[in-house]
Amino acid sequence: MKDRIENLLSEVEKFAATSIEQAEQFRLKYMSRKGEISVLFDEFKTVSPEMKREVGQLLNKLKTIAQEKLDAVKGAGDAQEEKKSSDDLTRPSNSFVGGRHPLTIIRKEILDIFSRQGFTVADGPEIEDDWHNFSALNFPEEHPARDMQDTFFIDKDIALRTHTSSVQVRVLEKTAPPVRIVMPGRVYRNEAISARAHCFFHQVEGLYVDKGVSFADMKQVLLYFSREMFGEKTEIRLRPSYFPFTEPSAEMDISCTICGGKGCNVCKHSGWVEILGCGMVDPTVLQNCKVDPNVYSGFAFGMGIERITMLKYGVNDLRLFSENDVRFLSQFKSAL
Repeated sequence: MKDRIENLLSEVEKFAATSIEQAEQFRLKYMSRKGEISVLFDEFKTVSPEMKREVGQLLNKLKTIAQEKLDAVKGAGDAQEEKKSSDDLTRPSNSFVGGRHPLTIIRKEILDIFSRQGFTVADGPEIEDDWHNFSALNFPEEHPARDMQDTFFIDKDIALRTHTSSVQVRVLEKTAPPVRIVMPGRVYRNEAISARAHCFFHQVEGLYVDKGVSFADMKQVLLYFSREMFGEKTEIRLRPSYFPFTEPSAEMDISCTICGGKGCNVCKHSGWVEILGCGMVDPTVLQNCKVDPNVYSGFAFGMGIERITMLKYGVNDLRLFSENDVRFLSQFKSAL
């Protein structure tokens, strides 16, 4: 009997199945109720007492190895079947609850803050003509923004809008002051894509035109926005700048939200982070929109939603917002 067990053990150790069918044949031959291993266990009671220990150990070894061989083939078959079934597009999916995109969350928060200050939302087309995108906003013919390296032109006088400032022209052409609007939307620039720049991004611009509107009014509106968005301890500063459609113009910084103004890598150890551009609406722009600059004045500002979102959530790569990586987007699932 010992020789029979050793012969079977040699056969079992050499066995290698490549399919479920071969594994089933193996089971029937060796491990079924009438299989050869089961027959040996039935005959074990006839073994002499002095041989039972040795034969019993050998028989148990045979059964264990046979079972391991069978389990290995079944496991490989189950994994193959699972992969096959996972590629079946007709199977019901395991759906999960999604969340709003981080840009959508911040866009809504920005609009809500300005809504509390009396601003309403205006919208306009993403494909614009030269007048609304450039000329009415006091861009000279030789201005760099008109060059092909900055703008996606469709033809000579039609382009993808480079800013949502074009919406303020359309509103002023049709609406008499007072006008107090914010204009969110997607804009396009012919720029190289990197961690800090993209060929498309999102802006929110604001416009307030009425009698007696001053630079101080603008500063107060932007201070309120900054403290509502980044916290009540946030400070702002305005630095002189230049934009064709505003005069005087400024760029606005906020005290760094990471270090509290003490200096860190985010703010380049200055304590300040730039978030938007602003200024008083140039009288030429008002004239172009048939608004009398001797009666009305106004201010305008513009900010990138991606820029605000990066500061708010500590995101360091602009490309993450447009790559649709579920690992990134799922972090905002709770912000419904």
